Parts: sequence; structure tokens; C-alpha cells
Amino acid sequence: MKITVIGAGNVGATTAQRIAYQELAQEVVLVDVAEGIPQGKALDMYETMPVVGSDTRLIGTNTYEETANSDIVIITAGLARKPGMSRDDLLATNAKIVKSCAEQAVAVSPNAFFIIVSNPLDVMTYVALKATGLPKNKVIGMAGVLDAARYRAFISMELNVSVEDINAFVLGGHGDSMVPLPRFTTVAGIPISELMSQERIDAIVHRTRNGGIEIVNHLKTGSAYYAPSASAVLMAESIIKNKNRILPCAIMLEGEYKLNNVVCGVPVKLGKNGVEQVIQISLSDSEQAELNASAADVSENIAKLTALGIF
Repeated sequence: MKITVIGAGNVGATTAQRIAYQELAQEVVLVDVAEGIPQGKALDMYETMPVVGSDTRLIGTNTYEETANSDIVIITAGLARKPGMSRDDLLATNAKIVKSCAEQAVAVSPNAFFIIVSNPLDVMTYVALKATGLPKNKVIGMAGVLDAARYRAFISMELNVSVEDINAFVLGGHGDSMVPLPRFTTVAGIPISELMSQERIDAIVHRTRNGGIEIVNHLKTGSAYYAPSASAVLMAESIIKNKNRILPCAIMLEGEYKLNNVVCGVPVKLGKNGVEQVIQISLSDSEQAELNASAADVSENIAKLTALGIF
């Protein structure tokens, strides 16, 4: 198994480190345009392998030759948010970066699965899908896993219970209009409506939607990377080990959930073929309306790609 991580910033480097620590691949290639950065970080990580007991080999490079024949490519490259910025503010710059990265990576790894982490996530997944020309089951955006993790963490804080006992889904775009689903959220099988007031549920939903900017405002010069990297690696692991995990991921929708030609987060089964199945759950009228509104936000940004000269 060979995995390439594109972008040697905080998210990319932490992703490469997690893959190596978990020994999910024999080889991890870290790619970045900045000379010396991927080489130095990869060497530093490789020198920790004797300590942690992993035989994963790490390579840092500024070109794509050494990424050839990768099984999975994880794209984290792009600008990070700063205070006062929305994910959509990154659209033009990151679309060009992700398109270039995807085209170069697929040229030497035509059979790879692509996991996209760059923001704005849903639009960047669309960009990668079009740039690679791969089928939609092989280009998957990491968003719902992260958003659901934040949602679960906040519920854990509220109820003082183990995060392991909390199951939750967050659908829609990775932005302010994402759709946490309290009706499908349980603690050890108990609906959260049995454990907290509607007021507290609404507050947690609001905090989940603003989970990214909350961290950006704390850091001031960067954005989250521990949880995003863990979420991407969880997705990669489900593909590598054919675990068939049911995870909320951003994929191209073609009629599912009454949505067409838009990338949006929905529950999917992730296995050896990437997206093995889109899991259709029955939404209430209000939940469907929220999902439609979230998808409309994504569609609006996808439409801007032509004006920006991306496609």
C-alpha cells in the first residue's frame, strides 16, 4: 500500500504522521511546492519510526515522480483560513491549487482513490473529480466525519459521557449551512432529546456549524489540523482495510437525496471500492429543506468556477 499526501502544512504533515504511526501503508510520500519542507518533515517523521515501532517508509518531495502508483492520494494543499474569513473566501486560489495537484497526481497514479481535505471542501472535491476524470466512487471529500466528530465532542462535553457511546450524522456542505441531525443522534442508543433540552441541542448544533471558525479565532494564524487529519485517515483506513464503515462523506450526488450535479455530505459505505453505497435515510420536510439550502450554497460556488476560469 502506498499513500501520497499532497501539502506538507499542518494538516498534511499530521496526516502523513498518523498513517505512518498506524502503519496503514508501506510507503507515504509527502509532496509540497516549498523546497526542503516535505523532505525535512518526512525525514523527521521517518526517524521516529524506530521509536513507535512502525516500518512505514516516508519520503518528501517537490515533484510527483515519486508518488507514482499510489493507492490513495490525500489532497490537503491550499491556503488555510484566518480570522474573519469564510471557507468560501479561499475558493479561487485553492481551486487552482487543487486542480493542478489532482491533475499531476492522477497522471502517475491513475488507479488511486482521492480523499480531499482542502477548503472549501465540497467545491474542492468537485474540482478534483473533474480534474482527475475518475468515477465518483473514487473521489471523496472529508467533511462529514470531521463535522460529526465535533458534534459528538460537544455532546460529550455537555453530558459528561464517553465519546464512544455517541453516534451522530452531519449532512450537507462543509460550511455554516451544514445539517447536523439531532433526530439521528443517540447516546448508547438513547435519543439525545431524552437527555437534554431542545435549547441545549440547538446550542450544540450552532457550535458544530461554527466549529472550524472557533478554532481559527483561537489560533489566529491558522486553522484546525488534528481533527481534520484524523478524519481523513479514518476514511483511508476504511478503504484500505475494506471495513465498510458508514461515514458521512462529500460525494457527487446524481439524484440521491433529491440533489443533482452537486457535491454534498451524505452517509456512505466506504470499502475497497471507495464509495460502495450511498445510504439513503428518510428526512423530514424541514431536514430536506436544510439539506437543499446547504447544497444550494455549494452549487453557487461551483458555478463560480467557470467565471474564475477553472473549467
